[in-house]
Amino acid sequence: MKWCFSALFCLALLAADRWTVDDILLQEQAGSMELSRDGRMAVFTKSRIDKEKGESVSHLWLKRFDEAESIQLTRGQDSATSPKFSPSGRLIAFLSSRRPAGAGTQPAGGAQGTGEPAGQQIWLMDTSGGEPWQLTRFERGVRAFDWISDDQIAAAAPEDPSLYDQRIREAKDTSRVVDDEEHEPPVRLFRVAVKGGRAERITTNRDRITSVDVSPDGQWALTVHNRSLAEIYNQKIKPATFLTRLSTGESVELFTGQKLYPRSFHWKPDSKSFYFTAPYTTHPYLFNASITKLYHFPMSMAEPLAAAAKAKPVEVPLDWENALAASPAITPDGFVALLANGARNRVARYYESGNSWRREWVDEPDVHQVLAAADGSRIVYVRSNASTPPVFMAARLAGNRFEEPKPFVETNENFRKKTIAKTEVIRWKGALNDEIEGILYYPHHYEPGKKYPLVVMIHGGPHGHDADAFRESWAYPHQLYAQRGAFILKPNYHGSSNYGLKFGESISGGKYNDLEWIDVEKGVDHLIAKGLVDPEKLGVMGWSNGSIISIELSVRTTRYKAVGAGAGDVNWTSDWGNAVFGDAFEQYYLGKTPMDDPDFYVKKSPLFKMDRVTSPTIIFFGTEDRQVPTEQGWQHYRALQHYGKAPVRFILFPGEAHSLRKYVHQKRKVEEELAWFDRYLFGTASAGSPSLKPGSPLDALDRLRKAGEIPETVDRGSIAVGRFEVTRAQFRAFDPSYSVPAGTEMLPATSVSFEKAQQYCEWLSKKTGRKYRLGTEEELSSLLTRSRNENTLDYWAGYAVNFDDAARLKEFVDQAGAGALLRPVGSFAGSGDDPLFDLGGNAAEWVVGKDGKGKVLGGSADQPADQKAPVTSRPDYIGFRVVLEK
Repeated sequence: MKWCFSALFCLALLAADRWTVDDILLQEQAGSMELSRDGRMAVFTKSRIDKEKGESVSHLWLKRFDEAESIQLTRGQDSATSPKFSPSGRLIAFLSSRRPAGAGTQPAGGAQGTGEPAGQQIWLMDTSGGEPWQLTRFERGVRAFDWISDDQIAAAAPEDPSLYDQRIREAKDTSRVVDDEEHEPPVRLFRVAVKGGRAERITTNRDRITSVDVSPDGQWALTVHNRSLAEIYNQKIKPATFLTRLSTGESVELFTGQKLYPRSFHWKPDSKSFYFTAPYTTHPYLFNASITKLYHFPMSMAEPLAAAAKAKPVEVPLDWENALAASPAITPDGFVALLANGARNRVARYYESGNSWRREWVDEPDVHQVLAAADGSRIVYVRSNASTPPVFMAARLAGNRFEEPKPFVETNENFRKKTIAKTEVIRWKGALNDEIEGILYYPHHYEPGKKYPLVVMIHGGPHGHDADAFRESWAYPHQLYAQRGAFILKPNYHGSSNYGLKFGESISGGKYNDLEWIDVEKGVDHLIAKGLVDPEKLGVMGWSNGSIISIELSVRTTRYKAVGAGAGDVNWTSDWGNAVFGDAFEQYYLGKTPMDDPDFYVKKSPLFKMDRVTSPTIIFFGTEDRQVPTEQGWQHYRALQHYGKAPVRFILFPGEAHSLRKYVHQKRKVEEELAWFDRYLFGTASAGSPSLKPGSPLDALDRLRKAGEIPETVDRGSIAVGRFEVTRAQFRAFDPSYSVPAGTEMLPATSVSFEKAQQYCEWLSKKTGRKYRLGTEEELSSLLTRSRNENTLDYWAGYAVNFDDAARLKEFVDQAGAGALLRPVGSFAGSGDDPLFDLGGNAAEWVVGKDGKGKVLGGSADQPADQKAPVTSRPDYIGFRVVLEK
């Protein structure tokens, strides 16, 4: 059977150029990278969907800089996240909810063997190899951690259940009190011994620690504390930052009264100071849109510790209006920063001298993340653009240069074999005549001068942005639409991040959705004016805020032939009370509550304009979505259903929150949306039947019936190959003298000479204006083999016919009559996801040999499926299929 596997392998190679839904969903994602302090190795995670588990699983990988291959450290269906090296680099700590070996169904954790669900615990493993082992057993798991020393870890964990909690549990009471501050367990800081796992409480705070960052010397811990369960809803009670001396447990709150709420901390290698990032906004207390500034805090300001309470950190003068795009990479003499610059960040190196900094630009394109070794000698960064999948690069940091860059960690090598859409960053004048930037994806196999459909894919947020980076996902599968011959436009509308504070705040205070839809419309007009886009073939889609803008467009214009709306709002009054961040979002972007001005909320809500919608709309929601509550989808659906002016379809995903996690739901979303756009935008969807299985022989006959005189082709790399052998009916359209007895129209055209087959291709080219020809030996030899599962002599004989038996059966074949063993094309199962039929049987086929002469390849009904025998098919069992040049 080796020949069979070989043929399938070769077929897969030719089909590899086409994108499938699974290519998008099952791709690997590398992240959470950390470098060891000695700069000799890196630990990181690789995440991808586990089809058996049905959702994404993350595993740890180790890569040494002096070795070519990465080593996988964890396996199985339990994720491992947040890896961190011990100071010496001997151990790696990580979080996981896996069960210890031999624990059966007992969850990891369960203090004193209670068996209660424990969430994630800290696990350890040796970088030299071996199995990981569980370190902590906090009854409610661990929220965050960092190394103190090789012997100790600082862990933020909730306190064990109180009497109140125990009584609730014993009563099996699943009721929930909203924002129950009184009974919410505090999350405190604990010191955990690496040997034995004994935990010792360091802090006695009543609030909840959400992050822990320990100084390299193990003396200090920076912690952020959530002080209100309603903080995400209204942002009124802000988190607090504490500095704790680990040797005594003495703590002091930092930045009181300074409107500084750190997002990330970055200790200097010598522990004498730390940097931190924090958002900045002009709003008195809401941070929905902001820029990210960088600050520096010398530890001399914490001498004595009480002095730190009033200390004011130094704002680092980045000399860049848009501020930071991501966390900096700290070096002994300063840091390397990514500066926000719209779709394409700029890289700069800053040198620290006291309380001043000097900037030098780094001339390195397509950088999206930076990490530096503790001694500043090595830099690791992500290189990517919208047409180039991401690669972690490693280089020597020499001044303001990344020298000798080499690929360090690569994923999704199969993407290299695929057609990837050409992309460019484009600009146009949007609302208020401001410049708007976006990413434009070109159709696969784009031909200048032709007009193509356009699908606008709008990012969420609104305070997010689309970077010039490769990002394929279930929410935005660009390549699947570019493969269908469409342009894709991704606009960074007013309110997007990375363009400065003024741009981000431009839609706040009641101006929400006044400017964004105009930006999109003007971007579409710009592409139409350039002659790239067919104005009659426009579609729009988005998730979250991208869906909100898509919905807004659907009530303002009828020119979009298809709308994909995933988790989008239509009614701001109900959103204010039901969304997890309702008050903060509406107060920031609408400027008031619905109680303050109910008429304004009605005016802003698309729900009350649904009588204008004629665009076919497909709606998606998770049933547990609290960011954009599920009832928004119901209201959208019911309103469109009520007016009946637009086709509408509503799909709910049980158990899903705002972002889909389950593989089956992600796949359903992508396939449903593709089918919707195929039907209403591309016009390629057939009515079909739910009982007709794709790829089945019956489906093949249906395809053939619809193909008519023009053979259907299937993309295979740079060419398209005939799905079927040319039929007698198709050949008779070229040569009316060709005899086609009644009932044989769908049999392959045989007894056709090589020259006649070439003449047919020339005739077809003139008829269609496209270039058809016979395939070459190089192109088709791996496809045209012989298969015992297709129409060969083996099928007719009922067994695997060997060389000698074939000779004995010849007289029976001859007596059957000319072409008597042929069957209608597509009668046997096809090969590949987008199948080709009769590659291994029915009629052998003419190809252009390496010498330019005709050559016959493949199996036929009169010959056995014996790969060792030459092709000796009779003329009445020799036909051909066409190849179409793209």
